[in-house]
Amino acid sequence: MHCDHSPSFAMPTPAMTASAVDDAERLGAAAGFVREQDTAVLLSRVLPGLDGPELRALTDRCRFAHAAVLVFPPDEQALRRQLAACGLPADVPAQPSVVVRDRLAGRHHRDAADLDVRILRPAVQGPDGEYRVVEVFALTVPPGSGLFGIANDERRADHEAHLAFDVARPDPLLLRGLLASFERHGAAADGGGYNPHEDGTVFYFTAPSGTKTPYGRVELYASGDHRDVLAEHLGRPVGERIDRQAGAGQPDSPRPSSAQASPAQPDGYQAAETLLRLLTGAWTTQALATCGQLRLPEAMDRDTGIGAAELARAVGADTRSLATLLRYLAMLGVVSEGPDGFRLTDVGALLEAEAPSSMRPLALMYGGPFYQSFAHLTHAVRTGQPGFEHLFGENHFDHFARDPELRALFDRSMTSSAPLFEAVPAHPVLTAAATAPGRARTVVDIAGGTGELLGRILSAHPTLHGVLLELPHALAAARARLARTEVGARCGYLAGDFADVPPGNDVYILSRVLHDWDDERCRSILRHCADAMPRDADLLVVERLLPTDGTASLAVAWDLHMMCNTGGRERTVDHYARLFEDSGLVLVGHSPLALGAHTLHARRG
Repeated sequence: MHCDHSPSFAMPTPAMTASAVDDAERLGAAAGFVREQDTAVLLSRVLPGLDGPELRALTDRCRFAHAAVLVFPPDEQALRRQLAACGLPADVPAQPSVVVRDRLAGRHHRDAADLDVRILRPAVQGPDGEYRVVEVFALTVPPGSGLFGIANDERRADHEAHLAFDVARPDPLLLRGLLASFERHGAAADGGGYNPHEDGTVFYFTAPSGTKTPYGRVELYASGDHRDVLAEHLGRPVGERIDRQAGAGQPDSPRPSSAQASPAQPDGYQAAETLLRLLTGAWTTQALATCGQLRLPEAMDRDTGIGAAELARAVGADTRSLATLLRYLAMLGVVSEGPDGFRLTDVGALLEAEAPSSMRPLALMYGGPFYQSFAHLTHAVRTGQPGFEHLFGENHFDHFARDPELRALFDRSMTSSAPLFEAVPAHPVLTAAATAPGRARTVVDIAGGTGELLGRILSAHPTLHGVLLELPHALAAARARLARTEVGARCGYLAGDFADVPPGNDVYILSRVLHDWDDERCRSILRHCADAMPRDADLLVVERLLPTDGTASLAVAWDLHMMCNTGGRERTVDHYARLFEDSGLVLVGHSPLALGAHTLHARRG
């Protein structure tokens, strides 16, 4: 499959080398492969001869997750253009890929410091709407660079290309059975590793000689610490040291805060180290908040290093103390340290105040009032009362409403998760409303904050009109914000609360609203929506969904956050379906979004 790219990719210009076109084609092929594959069919192609009960057993426990490709752009801008040309999100964050960098250095006898390898994971949807990613490794090869030989060799050999399956509900017995099935059908163990920062274990295989896919390596990913099974996979006695060099495939962490995976140690030390890392999570929150408060990103550059002393003068800090903070931030991947000083990474750039979808407000919220309230988590668990209310004496909505500066920070923090909204305008309900003949259709965003989502929808669909329902202070900020955009003339504003949902419109939206409230309040909100909706109207609800199989999920973390700070909760899809039914609505379906969220589609029953 090729990218649906612009003519400049399809027809090379003098400035467009054949190798650049080759990279675009390889990237497009990987993206198309990830979008199109059915897990069961793919497993039968990866392992020829796998069929019947064994295929069904593997399909029940393995989910196709991603395919990986290594490309060689001349600079970051060219890489972003290639992503966009292949229909992939171009603004996905990039972070250093230590593992691929080291493997390239070893294969080509080069200094690893000369190889600027990054990893990006743009999201795509599978054939049934399931969440997947394309794992893109990028080695920057500027014009005139001495790295062209490496790039050409790697394009021919495709050493880093692989496909990956996630293992559902892994346990040692299950993993041993899965590994045995792969080996029985001709796959050979080819490395692996454990990453404590995401608490996950990776098992790599060389695909069988008769595999019917273009990928020669296969990855199995299992959440949790399974180093005993990994040692067996690597052909080593259990308890033998497994470090970063053990095997060809120690995984890069997908998290911005990733550091190098630590070695396996005797069980007691290993458990103690894991717990110690978990206990220091609060330090990470405060380090990121301090980075934002000091405005370090604004004083730094991505291309040129700056020393700690000069940075300290720029931000008004103590040099020695700032150097300590910078080393910690470098360990988290927020900055990088080199001979010329410290540089800002793509992760750190998200803490710039003026960055698109800046996450600085979120860092200040999580390092501020929400950090303080989490000190009262024990009270919340014992009593069922939010820690926030115990600390501040009122719920967080009332508390923020009385403090304009804090309320403004909270409103800005809600836009920090803007990537969550990227796929919402393309939802079939909105596309159908935008293309329906006759009168213009209207979208009502209920409790829509500063209008971030509604603005995106109206921008994507020029035929739609919008209404933003919010409390007066939020409405004023939204009006000012949207008035500066081309959608302002198509947006109306309504001051009120959930009882004031305007009737007779076409599409209603509740984005990250229901998780703030208990079930009784949710039913009340949904009944107001149902009462206002005509028979043919649609309701779109954007929320994170709790998994039902015990897998790791952002929703599990946010469930704890909502309990401690709002008294709300995250829910499973079945739980939402029951709330809809209790309120006169019917769940039609749901589809995945970025950052662990989903769009739930409901209509009147």
